[in-house]
Formats: sequence, C-alpha cells, structure tokens
Amino acid sequence: MKTGQYNHSAHLVAIDCIILGYENTELKLLLFNRKIEPAKGGWSLVGGWVEPDESVETAARRVTYKISGLKEVYLEQVHVFSEPQRDPGGRVISVAFYALMPIDKHDRELVESHGAKWFSLNELPELIFDHQEMLNMALEKLRLKASFELIGRSLLPEKFTLLQIRQLYNAIYQKEFDPGNFRKKILSIKVLEKLTSKNTSESRKGAFNYRFKKVLPPYRVNALVKY
Repeated sequence: MKTGQYNHSAHLVAIDCIILGYENTELKLLLFNRKIEPAKGGWSLVGGWVEPDESVETAARRVTYKISGLKEVYLEQVHVFSEPQRDPGGRVISVAFYALMPIDKHDRELVESHGAKWFSLNELPELIFDHQEMLNMALEKLRLKASFELIGRSLLPEKFTLLQIRQLYNAIYQKEFDPGNFRKKILSIKVLEKLTSKNTSESRKGAFNYRFKKVLPPYRVNALVKY
C-alpha cells in the first residue's frame, strides 16, 4: 500500500494504553479480553488505531475516554514499539502511553460493556504480544517519576491521609516504606495542605486529612524515595 506522493509502503499505527488505577491499597491494571484474531480470547492492553486525522496523543485520549467515560486522565508516552514481527496480524507500529485513572470515578458499566476488567498487579494473566514489555516499561517510568515528584493527584481522593499516600507508594514500588522517614520527606517538599478534618477509620484518635495545593510551589528533590 502506497500513501500520498511517497513511493513507500505504509504501516499501520496503533496506540496501546497501560491504564493504571488504585483501589483498596492495590495498584491495578485495566485489561480487556481480545475479541478478534490474532490472539482472540487473550488478555490485552486497551488500545486502538490512530485515525488519519489524529495525533497519537489524541488517539490515546479518545481510547481512554471511550472505555472509561473520563476525559481528564493523566497520560504520558512510554515508548514506540516497532519490531517488525511484534504483531502477528501485520506490520503494526504501536505508541504506548500509561494513564492514571481514579477507579472510583470511572464508568464501571462502560468498562464491563467492553469486556474489560481490573487486575491487581500481583494477579495478572498472561498478556498478548509484547504487552508485558509495555507494562514493565510503563511501571519503570512511573516509578522514576514518583521518585522525584509527589504523585497521587490522579489516583487518590481529593482528601487523603499521609498513610494513604504512603500506601499508594507502597503499591507503586511493591515495597514497604518506613512510615517516619516517608512522612518527613513528603512534608518537607511543602506541596500538601493540612486540613482540619480527620479520617477516623485509621485510628480512634483519627489522622488529619491533606490535599494537594491548588498551585504547587516549584520544588526539586534529589530523591523523594529510593528504589
């Protein structure tokens, strides 16, 4: 197949979205059961084709909105996967993005209508093609970002405790952080606002709620956490 004035074969371009959510202290991945060959019936990342009038970013936002009903989703490009034999169905170049999505706010019925399901990172099924490689690279990029920048705005409720944000980091890195050191480091960068309300589900005395400041002050840390 030729395209335009260029005398060269055209390739199919796809996007694959590593959609990550957080629920019950677990980081989860949204997968759907593939309905077409090749690999029909296998578990796949959420993806689709890039239309002729779209950028890859626009396509990624269209796909995440179509499956979740959410327009404001954090997206970051991970990598371009272009091995000639990566997709048995043909010559497909895929641009992978990771997305951070609040599970409690997305449209669960819409997700289910697409045959999609949330899986804990500790209980993932085998993924088709090179999707496991995409996931691994996305997690590495997320962990690198979280080591220099306090994340959670896209995954936590508006109000949260320091325990809840530490539990999020435990889930992202799949390790336990020391409570005292974590608290000291997080508060030192001054991006959180302490509220007067308390969460009483964590202890009888209750723990103060925090939220991200609307305008974050410029900050840079050598390492927020080590991994």
